Amino acid sequence: MGTQGSDEQGRGTRRRALLGAAVLGAGGAALGVPGTATAAERHGGGGYKSLPVPTIIGHRGASGYRPEHTLGAYQLALDMGAHVIEQDLVPTKDGHLVCRHENDITGTTDVADHPEFAGRRTTKSVDGVSFTGWFTEDFTLAELKTLRAKERIPGNRPHNTLYDGRWDIPTFEEVLRWAEREGKKRGKEVWLHVETKHPTYFRGLGLGLEERLAKLLRKYGKHKKNAPVFLQSFEPSSIQRLNKLVDNPLVVLLSSANSRPWDFVQAGDPRTVADLVKPEGLKWIASYAQGLGPTLDLIIPKDASGRLTRPTTLVEDAHDAGLILHPYTMRNENTFLPADFRKGTDPNAYGDVFGAFQVYFETGIDGVFTDNPDTGLLAREDFVNG
Repeated sequence: MGTQGSDEQGRGTRRRALLGAAVLGAGGAALGVPGTATAAERHGGGGYKSLPVPTIIGHRGASGYRPEHTLGAYQLALDMGAHVIEQDLVPTKDGHLVCRHENDITGTTDVADHPEFAGRRTTKSVDGVSFTGWFTEDFTLAELKTLRAKERIPGNRPHNTLYDGRWDIPTFEEVLRWAEREGKKRGKEVWLHVETKHPTYFRGLGLGLEERLAKLLRKYGKHKKNAPVFLQSFEPSSIQRLNKLVDNPLVVLLSSANSRPWDFVQAGDPRTVADLVKPEGLKWIASYAQGLGPTLDLIIPKDASGRLTRPTTLVEDAHDAGLILHPYTMRNENTFLPADFRKGTDPNAYGDVFGAFQVYFETGIDGVFTDNPDTGLLAREDFVNG
């Protein structure tokens, strides 16, 4: 099951190293479980190195159970025990940062049901792709706040539609306040993983994300080296810009091997993601960032039938460059799993996600984004105790 032709001895060595370093369960750090250590104890220092390894990151909150990027999804992820919770940021017309995975809000809000906004429907090219719908940059914050969030993939997750209309679109400032309140209540910092979406596109509209984000982080004292906030982007230039504005841990996100970051396309930089994952590219990333967020296919590629093959050397190479790895995205449903971990014929039924988590953890990744934080935490516990 899982990878074929893997170097079992090397994998076992990496796994033993992780087992000796990881914290048991979601609350292991607080409990001080004997015989385990946090990354901080291994490497020294606090900040992100104090997180349990592997780290479980609530992807857009607990988006397997609630409409994504709502305070309901974030709260559930935190209550489940997620170590870090992700936000994606896009701007409003009047320059506020709100939490949406895309500026196109057609599929994640009830905007189509608002006749007063019918005239805002339009077609735009975002990062070279044409979209028709409604876009955050055409709405003021006050207007966006009249909308309600809904499930993005109701066909896959019909149960989540129960919560359609319950929450609005949160601003990032509201999330910072929420994290502050929850941190005080729990006596433990709430970690966030914050992405700038389409930064080159928005800068071209006069809505630069990085300066606005840095201003909010400074306002809440979350701009320092050991602040509990990762900053991430698919555009390296956005991370380089943030590196000059704040001292947060920075993560470069990587899509498929043959793709090019949009800022590279705009600047005429010929490098692809395949170039960036080579030792030379990783060394360049490590000159201004602390981590990588690669698609899981860059960790273990799939064959033509969708089954996992042999792991690449990316984990080892990135670690050699001093970078941590937080790949994306683990989901419970068959349709999102490698073919060798699907169960039955219903694409929306849950597959053998625990088996898939195990194979990915064995590569030595430092954490993973998942729509199902509770599943991720159980899989992590299996791995650490196994």
